[in-house]
Amino acid sequence: MNPPHWYRSLDRPARLAFWSSFGGFSIDAMSVQLYAFVLPALTALWSMTPGEAGLLASAALLSGSLGGWLAGAVSDRVGRIRVLRYSILWLAVSSAFCGLAQDYNQFLIARLVQGFGFGAEWAVGVVFMSEMSPAATRGRTLGTLQSAWAVGWAIAAATATISLALLPIDMGWRITFFVGLLPALALFRMRGRIADTRVFGMGREPQPWHRIFARDAVGTTVKGTLLASGMHGGYWALATWWPTMLKTERGMSTSEATMHMAALICGSFVGYILGAWLSDRVGRRATLAGFALAGVATTLVAMQPGLSASELLIVTPILGLFALGIYSAIGPVLTELYPTPLRGSGMGFCYNVGRGLAGITPLAVGSSVAALGHAQAIGLYVVSSYTLILLATAFLRETKGIDLAVEHIDAPSPPMAIDANPVRSPVQ
Repeated sequence: MNPPHWYRSLDRPARLAFWSSFGGFSIDAMSVQLYAFVLPALTALWSMTPGEAGLLASAALLSGSLGGWLAGAVSDRVGRIRVLRYSILWLAVSSAFCGLAQDYNQFLIARLVQGFGFGAEWAVGVVFMSEMSPAATRGRTLGTLQSAWAVGWAIAAATATISLALLPIDMGWRITFFVGLLPALALFRMRGRIADTRVFGMGREPQPWHRIFARDAVGTTVKGTLLASGMHGGYWALATWWPTMLKTERGMSTSEATMHMAALICGSFVGYILGAWLSDRVGRRATLAGFALAGVATTLVAMQPGLSASELLIVTPILGLFALGIYSAIGPVLTELYPTPLRGSGMGFCYNVGRGLAGITPLAVGSSVAALGHAQAIGLYVVSSYTLILLATAFLRETKGIDLAVEHIDAPSPPMAIDANPVRSPVQ
């Protein structure tokens, strides 16, 4: 069986870069998502309120916004791969610190530290792989790369489920945070054999990070930040609170909740692949808008209190497909909006400040549980977040097929249209 066309279009260094990034994203997802799966155990051990639990989730997102922004700006000056080598070590070591925490305050500090590596790995990794990919297949390459998040999420679910089932609860949740250490060390060594991208090495003069707020760029930065805020807000409201909702509000056992989470994760994996294909086929804007609309509709159905457990299990993979698979289009869009000297700074700012702003959603859901219940609180913030995606997408320009070696920042947004023919030159 031949590999897909997008993979065949990558040369040998780009394939090595892809698997390095896929591994990094998987560890990134696993390390951060573990919290959602050990949350019920921590709530019982430390007698946390929903607000305190939400703050722990938001902490990593808020510090991750700063870490990703700084890492992106640094990568514009010293190179993508140098930043990526050390971001994976930071992530793994700080995750181990989470497992060593003795109380709520220590865990909160560890989550803040963990967030810096979490933010850096994705922001710089997407820029790195964007510059490695041919324009015609960039959407499929980055969208497939995004599916690593579902892989890491699944590993987190399996690790937490097995550890909490086989070990005493106070030991089981701790062990999960050490799982990523050895794979991270292997990636650190692997990345020492990878050179930086040709696009980055073309000799352009570095520009100050605040150039993303210049008159010709500030509009792009605002739209990109709004897009990322909506994307992250919907995702983290679901990812943080869904396992807890299944157990506390739905009264499911650990095995039943795990089955529902597996359905959500499998649906998201299919969504990443579908979104990757569509973003190259019909364009970035149409893919974002279509997934956001479908995500809103599916969320409203999934949060209905009258759904039986079996009906919810049918809806859940569809929810994962649209509400979480939408991530596959954001990487290409945010990297294609900026020229090379500003790509890391622009991508890092939009994606990670958006994540920081969206970091209030887990806290907001936790604070709303008493008044609305888990399901309705989750639904409220997911629908609000994906409505923001629709608003941002309406004002974005289409970037499908743009040559990253050519300078461009912004252009008037054309009316949304589905065009099966890739753009051969950047929109000016």
